[in-house]
Amino acid sequence: MQLDFSKLGNGLIPAIVQDAQTNVVLMLGFMNEEAFNKTQKEGKVTFYSRTKDRLWTKGEESGNFLNVVSITPDCDNDTVLIKANPVGPVCHTGTDTCFAEVNKGNIDFLVHLQDLIDKRLQDMPEGSYTTSLFEKGINKIAQKVGEEAVETVIEAKDNNDDLFLNEVADLTYHTLVLLTAKNYRIEDVVKVLQERHK
Repeated sequence: MQLDFSKLGNGLIPAIVQDAQTNVVLMLGFMNEEAFNKTQKEGKVTFYSRTKDRLWTKGEESGNFLNVVSITPDCDNDTVLIKANPVGPVCHTGTDTCFAEVNKGNIDFLVHLQDLIDKRLQDMPEGSYTTSLFEKGINKIAQKVGEEAVETVIEAKDNNDDLFLNEVADLTYHTLVLLTAKNYRIEDVVKVLQERHK
């Protein structure tokens, strides 16, 4: 990855940090080449602090590190987008983000979850529940979706919100497994819904 650290004239490039699971923008910092290389090597986001005039690893004092998932340069190679998993609040004020947004799980997590399910299908690790579903084949996976749908309906008729939400979560998970087994993605379902919405 060839980045242009000379464009701003001070040897720094902007680094936008985004939650890898929720896609919420967490913060903006600046990196020089040394900070960028350290981030790549250690897997924890490190900036160049303009106020401290030194390298600064996010979380070095608080323990709220930003664990790197991916780094992508922009089209001009003078800005990077870092997807990371935050450990605790990101902002020094104690908020989830430096923009005072709440960083809770959102619908984008379903994409992340299906990515993990796809990886299970590729690797088929022993002892994995998801692997066992794929080994049983499409008919058994579809049957499991049906069972979870019935259990969801049963819990919907009662007043235990916790049990109901857990059954919906089970149904959603097994539906993602079925989509993967059929070579489809949750994004394909979203496209159908968007078309209907028009």
